[in-house]
Amino acid sequence: MADPALAPMDDEEFNRWYGAWEPLEPPGLAELMRGFDRSWWIVGGWAVEAFTGVAREHEDVDLSILACDVPAFREHLGTDWTPWSNHGGTLRPLSDRSPEPLSVESQIWIRRDSRSPWVVDLPITPDRDGLWTNKRWPEHAVPVEEATWVAGDGLRYVRPEIALLYKAALDREKDRADLEAAWPLLDGVSRSWLRDLVDRTLGADHPWLALTGAWDAPAAGAGNLR
Repeated sequence: MADPALAPMDDEEFNRWYGAWEPLEPPGLAELMRGFDRSWWIVGGWAVEAFTGVAREHEDVDLSILACDVPAFREHLGTDWTPWSNHGGTLRPLSDRSPEPLSVESQIWIRRDSRSPWVVDLPITPDRDGLWTNKRWPEHAVPVEEATWVAGDGLRYVRPEIALLYKAALDREKDRADLEAAWPLLDGVSRSWLRDLVDRTLGADHPWLALTGAWDAPAAGAGNLR
């Protein structure tokens, strides 16, 4: 029998226990991060949208930084914001009393104070000697600049094939929609990389392999990377 404690909460139950969300959008995130002198980038659905240009609804905005830069990030937030370490639903203040995240692969949730909504979800990216490191495939460790790109809005986003690899593990309706929007724009190298990593990390029977195999055709364009 499934453990009821592991069942996902609906929005009403989530808000009752954890508090409401009023997430920033990329321009607001850029304002929050103004003056932060370490690398930061946007992941998740906003990263795919920046690449495809296909607008969709977003439940939140996902910011990421290297694990080694968490202390600098706490200093950047100062007393204006209260960051919390979130690991599997366990929350703990990320404060002077407990300055280390619960895990280097956990998230940081950010809000003004206890009476304010959450505005940013920050999945921490593990690093190896300052290199961006792939949570799904730790052998993949590269400079941040190789794992990300700068869009026309001047903001840095994780590369679309990497964003899609993380989405493949969840395989929700919105993840498949993001895959369908991005696939024609990915070049051959990115397509092959994504298929190979899905196979390696999620198994040869993952449904995205059959989907992308059916779509596999010469790229319609090179996408928007620069």
